[in-house]
Amino acid sequence: MTIRATTRTTPDTTPDTTPGTTPGMAMTRRQALRLLGLGAALSLPGCSALAGTPLPQLLASKAPLPAPYAVPLPLPAVAEPYRTDAGTDYYELVQRPAEVEILPGLRTPIRGYDGRFPGPTIRARSGRRTVVRVTNRLDAPTVTHLHGGHTPPESDGYPTDLVQPGTHRDHVYPLEQRAATLWYHDHRMDHTGPQVWRGLAGFFLVGDDEEEALPLPSGERDVPLLICDRSFNADGTMPYPSRHDGPGAREAFMGGVLGDVILVNGAPWPWLGVDRARYRLRLLNASNARTYELALSPGGVLTQIGSDGGLLAAPRPLRQVRLAPGERADVIVDFAAYRVGDRVELRNLLGEGPQARVLRFTVERDARDDSAIPATLSRVERLDPAKAEVTRDFEFTSGSLHGHTGWLINGRPFDAARVDARPKLGQVEVWRLTSDVAHPVHLHLAPFQVLSAGGERPGGPPEWKDTVELREAQTVEIITRFTGYRGRYVLHCHNLEHEDMAMMSTFEVI
Repeated sequence: MTIRATTRTTPDTTPDTTPGTTPGMAMTRRQALRLLGLGAALSLPGCSALAGTPLPQLLASKAPLPAPYAVPLPLPAVAEPYRTDAGTDYYELVQRPAEVEILPGLRTPIRGYDGRFPGPTIRARSGRRTVVRVTNRLDAPTVTHLHGGHTPPESDGYPTDLVQPGTHRDHVYPLEQRAATLWYHDHRMDHTGPQVWRGLAGFFLVGDDEEEALPLPSGERDVPLLICDRSFNADGTMPYPSRHDGPGAREAFMGGVLGDVILVNGAPWPWLGVDRARYRLRLLNASNARTYELALSPGGVLTQIGSDGGLLAAPRPLRQVRLAPGERADVIVDFAAYRVGDRVELRNLLGEGPQARVLRFTVERDARDDSAIPATLSRVERLDPAKAEVTRDFEFTSGSLHGHTGWLINGRPFDAARVDARPKLGQVEVWRLTSDVAHPVHLHLAPFQVLSAGGERPGGPPEWKDTVELREAQTVEIITRFTGYRGRYVLHCHNLEHEDMAMMSTFEVI
């Protein structure tokens, strides 16, 4: 069956309060194609479907860019529950404005959970009920979504479930799901881009007995890395395009906002001192629109052990790891392959100039290492497409409707009053996702497996995902089973500017 939708007007992506902004820097066609990871042939005139379709634009900083690898990597604070009982841990996150030093010598206003960027890391247990009270002390409504959470609908962060200034909302997470690297972020309709850009994001790490029984790196050698790009005005503020900047300013960035400073855990191009030992790196692409292809320099292996939905069935040695916005990958790097004193860079092969750099590791000392990478990590059930009861088609495109230009799914913009699909609880379905330009597509509630991409079936064991990158003019087939909860959820593009300009669809589990 094919989903069809009704219409609404194009949303206003203007944030409620907008500090000074800088004009955008248009990317060349070749740079845009490189960022999107497209082949060289597509950069030839007339060979690409990109013509006439908005592409991500670089928002140039007015502040001088800092020297790479001049500041140490910060680690996000770990949240402590304010109360526990026999079955539940209770946390509170307070959204409030703050000023922090991101670029050396400048103070940057942010909107942060507990006034931090990134917000505090919550470490939770699979199967143990976790309640997170989100208190809003900002001057604008917010919505908080646990990205990758298998969550009841009233706690999922539907984009119109607003927490008004001066109020709070309790999010109940039963966490009936596998161990995984999740994250939480703002999800307010039409305003996710500016809200996340200014700091409303943090890690949510779920552990379980299966994972903890493995001899994987842990403690100080288990390092969460929230990677994002931002731009800065001369006074330290982070600009974001809006209608206040003049006619066409917002529309110029409808393809996505790119920053020219790469931040890791809120620090520009930081460094981390490491032992000659294995480290687990939890990689999260928290950028609004930038895709990364991460690799070690001067060479090395990134052994992937986990994806969006937790452990893989077996380790996967890779030379590079590609992450579209919203995607995660847990990898292990064995720094015993290097000598004391070596400097190892984590680089972005899709970036140019400073945006090609991400993080530098300095190998500081020999050390004992009791960790290992088992040949078998987990048992991952393979969903059978022969058991799918329904197949649905979703086409992700840009377009104009009633004189308004935006991003559409099946030719229609998002309408919170409309339900586009009603899968049944327990039902297995195949969804075919088709793109014009690149779209990272995120499905709430239900983890899925990729059946095919561009007509090719992935090799090896299945893996659980919640976000998948559609490349240009590509069809990706995913299979999922809707379990746990009835209610309404959303499917949307995780390029946050696409999402804010209506590339979202509601489905209701019945």
